[in-house]
Order: sequence, then C-alpha cells, then structure tokens
Amino acid sequence: MTNFHDTLFPVDISLNSEGGPARRTDIVALVSGHEERNSPWAGSRRRFNAGYGVKSIDDIEDVIAFFEARHGRLYGFRFRDPFDYKSCRVAETPGAEDQLLGTGDGAATDFQLVKRYASGGASYARDIKKPVAGSVLAALDGVVKTVGVDFTVDDATGLVSFTSPPGAGVAVTAGFLFDTPVRFDTDELRINLAAFKAGDIPSIPLIEVLV
Repeated sequence: MTNFHDTLFPVDISLNSEGGPARRTDIVALVSGHEERNSPWAGSRRRFNAGYGVKSIDDIEDVIAFFEARHGRLYGFRFRDPFDYKSCRVAETPGAEDQLLGTGDGAATDFQLVKRYASGGASYARDIKKPVAGSVLAALDGVVKTVGVDFTVDDATGLVSFTSPPGAGVAVTAGFLFDTPVRFDTDELRINLAAFKAGDIPSIPLIEVLV
C-alpha cells in the first residue's frame, strides 16, 4: 500500500484516546413487525478520537507535525488502540499459544496473524496486518519456535513464514502485539489554544483503513 507510512502515532496520546470498533447493519422493518438484518461489511472498522489524549502544548505540537507529515487524510499510519493491541487480554502478557493461526498440512509455510473474538458460541476472526516488530511469538503444537531460525515475520503484512512446513494436523499458534492501520478522518485540524488552556479538548478523528 503506497499511501501508507509505517510510522506510529504518538503512543502517549493514543493510549489516552477514546474509540473502538464500528459496524454497519442495514435493517428493513417488515409489515409483520419482524426485521431483516444484513451487513454489507465483512468486518468491523475502528474509529477513534485522539483529541482526548492531548494533555499538553507539546502534545498539540506533536500532533500538528504528525498531521502535516501525513498530508492530512492522504497517508495512513500505525495507531496503538488503547483497548485492543495484544493477542491476549490487555492486562496479560502475550504467549505463543494465544491465537490459532491455522493447521499445518505438510505443504503450506505461510500463515496470517489473526485475532479471534468469541462470545456465546459465535466468533469473529480479524486479520492482523501490523504486528509490532520483535513482538511475535510462535509455536507448533505448543512447542515454541525461534524467530529468525524456525520462522520469520513480515511486520508490514502480518505474515508468518516457517522455514519448514508444519506437519499435517499440527496447530500453528502465535502471540503478539499489534497496531491498527488508520488515517486522519479530516483534512483540517481546528485547535483553539485559549480553549485548550481552559480544559477544552480538540477533536482529532481517526478511522481504520484496509491494508
């Protein structure tokens, strides 16, 4: 993706932001009172307001510089979602068996990082395309493998490639940290310094992009 900068939005600001996943559902009300519901989106799309993380004049200057370097909405970038940036729960430490990437067939060597969200017997699988460099752990049937020897990771795509194909029926698992690819959802930043000093927090809208 040429219009994406592999640059991380200031973490101190992002970890105090607000936002989360959004979905689109089309609902048609029938004469009977029942509804027909359909989603044109295959997955969710996250939205954030980074303005809540701005706490100082230095933060404002950092955001302005970052915004200008991205040319507003033109270039995407990495963002650390304060609520969802680990293969495990946020309060836990990632482990090599956190997420099932797939099952070996004796031929395939490449497996996409994925995070699954499960509740009440239903689940949603989200491809992870922007892992944090050096954070990926991998295991085959619970046996932890060595990065650089047994497998490599493409930090730009989230693809895990094993030196030798995992055997048929072997569980391929991984643990990791990751960023969300986003862009600014505005071509204009309106920051009132006087209002900021009085406690008003500027709006810095961000929206997830597909990469």
